[in-house]
Amino acid sequence: VQLQASGGGLVQAGGSLRLSCAASGRTFINYGMGWFRQAPGKERDLVATISWNGLSTYYADSVKGRFTISRDNAKNLVYLQMNSLKPEDTAVYYCARARGSGYYTRFEEYDYWGQGTQVTVSS
Repeated sequence: VQLQASGGGLVQAGGSLRLSCAASGRTFINYGMGWFRQAPGKERDLVATISWNGLSTYYADSVKGRFTISRDNAKNLVYLQMNSLKPEDTAVYYCARARGSGYYTRFEEYDYWGQGTQVTVSS
């Protein structure tokens, strides 16, 4: 399984970005997916997660109401729509595949990781 994250960049506070994660392999549809982020000197934290069928999602409190996770199983893609961005959202964002079909909040529940895409929000 290979995951390729893209869509990061530099944006002003209040702006929007949409991240994409392309997954290879035929087993994408069976697994939950997640987006994590890691700022310099900090741990990698969960941002959002989605179940295999897209019906269940979970968001970190810091992004709730601003970010939306979605997936297109026909295209093997997972998205993270980020609106009302803040400087504290600046981080490298990673997509990851869960070990199961639900949504999962712990780092240990993910077994495949993309390479990360940088998001920088200027004030």
